[in-house]
Parts: sequence; C-alpha cells; structure tokens
Amino acid sequence: MTVHQTVPSVWAALGTRALLLLVGLAGPAAGQAVDHHQHGFSGAERWAAIFDDPARDEWQKPDEVLRALKLAPDATVADIGAGTGYFAARLARALPRGRVYGVDAEPDMVRYLGERAQRENLANLTPVLARPDDPVIPARVDVVIMVDTYHHIPQRERYFQMLQKSFKTGGRLAIIDFTLESPVGPSVRSRIPGGRVKQELARAGYRLVEEHKFLPNQYFLVFRPEAYR
Repeated sequence: MTVHQTVPSVWAALGTRALLLLVGLAGPAAGQAVDHHQHGFSGAERWAAIFDDPARDEWQKPDEVLRALKLAPDATVADIGAGTGYFAARLARALPRGRVYGVDAEPDMVRYLGERAQRENLANLTPVLARPDDPVIPARVDVVIMVDTYHHIPQRERYFQMLQKSFKTGGRLAIIDFTLESPVGPSVRSRIPGGRVKQELARAGYRLVEEHKFLPNQYFLVFRPEAYR
C-alpha cells in the first residue's frame, strides 16, 4: 500500500528530535524519506517513537486543542488518521462516558492502536481500519478530528461529501494541518494552505464556524456540515 492509499496522522511529530530519531532508524536514506511521498507507514512501533515524542506537546498543544473542541463527557469522536493514537488516546481519557474511533487506513497502525487501547485500559477507544476513499466510521459521531491528515486524502471533495453521513445532528469537523510557514512538517509542496481547505470544504458542503490561532505551526479550523446548520 502506497502512502497515497493511506490516511495516517503522518507528520505529527517531525521536529528536530524526531528527524534525528528517523535518521537513526532509517540510516543514510532518511534524509530522502522525510518527504511523505517517499514512504509508507507500516512499522508502527518505530513511528510511535516519533509521533508520541513528548517534545511534540510543546507545539501541538493537545490539551488546548481538546479544550477548544468543548466536548461533552459522553461525546462520540472519530480521529481520522489516528496513527499510533497521539490524539485518540487523549480523547478516550478525556471522554470517560464517550466513544472514540481511531481511524486509519494503515493496518499496522490499527493493530498498534488496538494494543495500545488494551495496554492503557481505554475500553472506549475502538480502532477502525479505513479504506483510502472511505473512513468507514461505525456510527454517527459528534466530532471528526483530522490532525496532519488532510493533505493525504485524494479526491477530497468527494471524500468529505461522503463523510457527511457520519455526523450526528450538530456535528463538527476539525481540521489541523501545517501552515506553509511552519518550520516542521512535510515538504512545503506537500502542504495545503488553510485558505484552500476552506474553499474545498465549502464546495463539499461545509461552513466554517471557528478558527483557532493558538497553534504555532498549524491552522485549526472547525466546520459544520451544511446539512446540520
């Protein structure tokens, strides 16, 4: 499966420490492997050391992100591109009466996430193996969150039109991804500006309802499907 066939939370932790770790794991070719077009995302244990590096917390600000979403304790959330569970595990702990679907199209990530849920006693975290063109969310959700994943999705307008069926009434879609100016993340040519995200999602039937500015390297946009105005 190529990277274009996956929707993992790919470049979530690529700062200086993560890049050095990747060099150590991948050898001399790692400098070339940094571009997300050049590799896949099997080998979840290796990626966990990158995605879940504590240094990421300094700029990803996960606690602030969760507070900004204003989730009810019994909310149902789908983390599309969940990867090794950086956000999915936090969401599960924050929603003791809720349900979290950790969605990924890379089977090894889904396997790892299921093992992590068992290891950390997160009974409300369910790993979901997606298809490249369909997240296959098992039930309607209050919130879909996609962190550093939007730029991996092919045929986005069609994808997000189809995603509308996965929302409960009043549901929201949160998109977090790297700005063009960010010093970390994938190559600039792989990034999608926030303005383009707004345009694409407007065509797919969503309206922007919130825009948060506190992340130093990423935009944080919240949309609502027009069907649930």
